[in-house]
Amino acid sequence: MNMIGEFVKMVQILLPYGKNEIPVEIAEENLLGIYYPKQVVDQTDEQHIMQFAIQNPIGSAPLREIVHRGQKVAIVTSDLTRPTPTERMLPFIAAELEAAGIPDEDVFLVLALGLHRPMDPEEMQKAVSRPFIQRYRIINHDPSEVLRIGVTRRGTPVDIFRPLVEADVRICLGNIEFHYFAGFSGGAKAILPGCASRETVTANHSWMVYPQASAMRIEGNPVREDLEEGAAMVGVDFIFNVIVDGSHRIVGAYAGDVIAAHRRGCQAVIERGTVDIPYQGDIIIASAGGYPKDINLYQAHKGLENAKYFVREGGEIILVAECIEGFGNKMMESWMREIPSADAVLEKIKKGFVLGGHKAAAIALIEKHASISLVSSLDDTTVRQIRWFPFPTVQTALNEALIRIGEDAKVIVLPQAGSILPKVKDDKVKSEIAIR
Repeated sequence: MNMIGEFVKMVQILLPYGKNEIPVEIAEENLLGIYYPKQVVDQTDEQHIMQFAIQNPIGSAPLREIVHRGQKVAIVTSDLTRPTPTERMLPFIAAELEAAGIPDEDVFLVLALGLHRPMDPEEMQKAVSRPFIQRYRIINHDPSEVLRIGVTRRGTPVDIFRPLVEADVRICLGNIEFHYFAGFSGGAKAILPGCASRETVTANHSWMVYPQASAMRIEGNPVREDLEEGAAMVGVDFIFNVIVDGSHRIVGAYAGDVIAAHRRGCQAVIERGTVDIPYQGDIIIASAGGYPKDINLYQAHKGLENAKYFVREGGEIILVAECIEGFGNKMMESWMREIPSADAVLEKIKKGFVLGGHKAAAIALIEKHASISLVSSLDDTTVRQIRWFPFPTVQTALNEALIRIGEDAKVIVLPQAGSILPKVKDDKVKSEIAIR
């Protein structure tokens, strides 16, 4: 009830957090909007969605016509930090290989780790499922076991995982969503950086400091163009990419040519994931999207990155991310813990690009635009050390933000922040906060 005796209507919202959901209540008069990715496809059975994609490849012959007996076939898929539903996608690829007469012993799966940690046997079984663990050989990508197959026009050495290079056919699985400097995930990213050396990943990612390296941009994006040039040197014969919603249901599938099929999927992500907002909010409550998107801060940053476009200059972002595996990257952690200010982080990255440090620099730019509060499993001392405000619940974080900013503050809620970007009607999205 307010000061003149009128009841304030409250809206309760559940936000993904790890494998669970946590609540927050917001006064209706403060709530500018709750924004989800749009559902732009009918609620068609996901089996039908994937079957249609496989049977109607884009820019390519069907997979069963591409592979031939006697060939060694590599299937590349994501590691546990990505929401790619490998276990649901593999049966469709396996059926095509069977139709082409490829025996199981000529097929192997590569887990595209990039520079993430290897997956253990239990995680492999969960990601791939027991039937395919038993059918196919499964290996973690090793960034030290690579062959150099060329150098891109931008000078990136193309070092790719040796077993993948030596395969006769390469099939890439993945999910497509916004990516803050590669434009979108999916497509050729499974190969580079997914199955590349540390030197290759560092060289490619160093191009993220240019303003053209931004979410939703492909043409002219130096990171995307560089990684696709490098992947083309080893060759991708077929991709199978999907779009998943906040409940991990497959709502779109695209198969075929590594460029043509990927671009079709990117267009669907744009149609689904861009929303109209009247103006930027004072306070943004942004869930990274739950597990695995909030498995660590390195991954949860992607939701923070999108949230920055929804918040006004000087506003506040409340990031909701469990981060059960902490920071997820030692270099990022050391930069965030040990460098005393956002300006100092940005000065350091200008002196020399460092992988992991690039995440700290991207976050530093957001810090200069808005303050950041965090609801997570990280201890309060650590959160304060990285210059953020720790809170045990979203409700306490919101209540404190309303005290700091004012009781009339307008709040935007993003339950799937990593999958959504705004189109602001008064055109005040701060594109200049991308790293330059």
